[in-house]
Amino acid sequence: MNDHSVLYDLPGPRALRRERVGNVIGVLIIGALIAWVLIGLAAKGQLDAVRWRPFLTASAWVDYLLPGLWATVRASALAVVAAFAFGIVFGLGRLSDLRAVRWVSTLVVEFFRAVPVLVLMLFFYFLGSQSSLIAPTSAAFWGVVIALTLYNGSVVAELVRSGIHSLPSGQREAALAIGLTRSRSRLLIELPQALAAMTPALVSQLIVALKDTALGYIITYSELLAAGSLLGSAKANLIPSLVVVAALFVVINMGLSWLADRAARRLTTRTSEEMTTVTGIAMASDAP
Repeated sequence: MNDHSVLYDLPGPRALRRERVGNVIGVLIIGALIAWVLIGLAAKGQLDAVRWRPFLTASAWVDYLLPGLWATVRASALAVVAAFAFGIVFGLGRLSDLRAVRWVSTLVVEFFRAVPVLVLMLFFYFLGSQSSLIAPTSAAFWGVVIALTLYNGSVVAELVRSGIHSLPSGQREAALAIGLTRSRSRLLIELPQALAAMTPALVSQLIVALKDTALGYIITYSELLAAGSLLGSAKANLIPSLVVVAALFVVINMGLSWLADRAARRLTTRTSEEMTTVTGIAMASDAP
């Protein structure tokens, strides 16, 4: 296959040299900014060993960081699973052949996509704390989970809809030709391909959900950021505590990206195998 792209020409020697020079300049600028920040922190005494020594003790991790990390992972994991189910249901609902289902699904998705997630957290937190449906001690947790579910689920629903729409029309026509209904075609043929194709976008949204748990700090949910702030206040090392919290978020997000990459590869392989099986079964059932 020709490596020449139909969209743009491959860069020549001069363009490659300009790209290398630009990369070197960018690295130097970023390095200078990091050095400037470190010098400023050192001048304020934020790099002194005494401010970082608490992170070498078990108390900082057992009493603050690990409970906050668990609270973040627990809320985000539950919200991600619920958002994924929400997104598939309403994403397929927006493609339904029934006008009423399409209208309701579109209204729900567009509404929760338009409302800021912090507003949703505040609403469900106060709703839960003032009603008897949720224990007051759990109101902050469920406020975070429900808000993240509705907001991210609406985004996932739009990803599902656009992912299915982006597939070649021949996929649907072939499914209908072998006797599948439109709904079975979407569920068995189009949806698995769309999920495999939009895995990078889904991973990005999952990372957004994980980071948005930090907004729970405003409604008194004791997640990782809140735990880091408490540790910084207790040990008089707020900036080092926030740096450690940021590093933990980076490590978690990098791990999610790695796992998602492996899952995408397996999903692509499995989808192609399942499509072959479904097509074979459908063709065999039509044979005399």
